[in-house]
Amino acid sequence: MLPWVVRRTRLPLLSRRCVDCPSESATTGDGRFRVNANGKLLDVWLLVRCVRCDRTSKLTVHERTSVGSLDPAELHGYHTNDARLVASALLDPAFRRRNHVVLDWTDAWRLDAVPVPLGEAWPIRVEVVFHDPVPVRPDRLVARGLGLSRTEVQRRVKCDVPVRRTRNTVFTFTLMSVDC
Repeated sequence: MLPWVVRRTRLPLLSRRCVDCPSESATTGDGRFRVNANGKLLDVWLLVRCVRCDRTSKLTVHERTSVGSLDPAELHGYHTNDARLVASALLDPAFRRRNHVVLDWTDAWRLDAVPVPLGEAWPIRVEVVFHDPVPVRPDRLVARGLGLSRTEVQRRVKCDVPVRRTRNTVFTFTLMSVDC
């Protein structure tokens, strides 16, 4: 079985309307948090900025949370703008729902594909693993990895999942034809 890996190359953009300009994209840039304590309650925001006008906005990570309920290492990470916490926040579905944000993964990932050896016995099985939950359609991913059209993928590939439905978890497919 050949291994293929989908890797994130950068954080995705956020599809979010700017209040100052007609742009609908924002970025986390280097990833900064704003932490505000009010007594024993804590607010944590992820700062994002518009890609067009550079306006900064806040996305809620924690709202009116008790200081004692947060792990001290996590709180330190917010104070030091830990890149892993930025990625963790963006990839959290609850965070995206709460802030009405959709991720734009365009040009934010790459496929590390082992070339299909032409001298091997056919059919060839390939396992696709995702290091981050990058949503891609299997037919587009396989077409990119094999250099085929999506029509050819439909004809030559047997897949264990629907190829036209977006996936972000492990799947396998079998390449049935030698004529790649």
